Amino acid sequence: YPIRVQSMTTTDSMDTKSTVEQSIRMIEAGCEYVRITAPSIKEARNLAEIKKELRNRGYTTPIIADIHFTPNAALVAARIVEKVRINPGNFADRKKFQKIEYTDQSYKDELERIHDRFAPLVKECKEEGCALRIGSNHGSLSDRILSRYGDTPLGMVESAMEFLRICEDYNYYEIVLSMKASNTRVMVQAYRLLVNKMDAEGMNYPLHLGVTEAGEGEDGRIKSAVGIGTLLEDGLGDTIRVSLTEEPEYEIPVAKTLLERYTHRSEHEKIAGHSNYDLSPFEYLPRITHSVLNIGGDNVPRVMADLALEPKINR
Repeated sequence: YPIRVQSMTTTDSMDTKSTVEQSIRMIEAGCEYVRITAPSIKEARNLAEIKKELRNRGYTTPIIADIHFTPNAALVAARIVEKVRINPGNFADRKKFQKIEYTDQSYKDELERIHDRFAPLVKECKEEGCALRIGSNHGSLSDRILSRYGDTPLGMVESAMEFLRICEDYNYYEIVLSMKASNTRVMVQAYRLLVNKMDAEGMNYPLHLGVTEAGEGEDGRIKSAVGIGTLLEDGLGDTIRVSLTEEPEYEIPVAKTLLERYTHRSEHEKIAGHSNYDLSPFEYLPRITHSVLNIGGDNVPRVMADLALEPKINR
């Protein structure tokens, strides 16, 4: 199946004409999913007008509603568009920049509160046949997640997994996940860790890849290629967005160029796995070695250098 390209409008979502015109430019450039922000209920309702006008003009490209902070807007959007994107960092939690020490019980109580806030959207999406993207963002993790996991890839992953487990509680599986960050190393680590965590729980969901605020010009294109390309090489990714501080239609050719290498996903023979891995890519621990003279084992680490080609060695 093909890896799809998406982009996001930059217009006022209440300006139907401008949003439709920009969406058409994106679609004609090759955009396969159009994402439109809906920060409040009124913008969510206006998505119906935007969708209607696009359909009247012959464009059937799926629309994604981008929701932050407002669960009720997500409920409205789920009845209109093909997919709703929510950020688990701010869907049920307001960021107050407070560090709180949670006991196991108080943390469990918070998860139950999140369940109560999120469950109505899960039910609505399931009833309406609307897909859902759970999109963690490195820059907007909740105070609760930061207090327990810190500003880390693990925090991003756990933030999404909490919401994903709620979806599965209701047998809702039309889900895409993303782990976006402006730091490409954090982004790559988060996606890899997410796949590892999902695999451990018997889950397998599509991934949307993107680098947040990659920038403009050559720098933005290189940064996106580093982050997205690394994960595509891992065999990860089902949709991508190259996020540039330029007109959104300019993002599409960059994304398509990135995908040229991955046009075909051919089947291959199953790769035999190992029953036991001595090392984990997610745990940074020194390897266990045995002593040779005063090197290795429990000895103090030694730094070695080859000076054979040095013309002169100063003592």
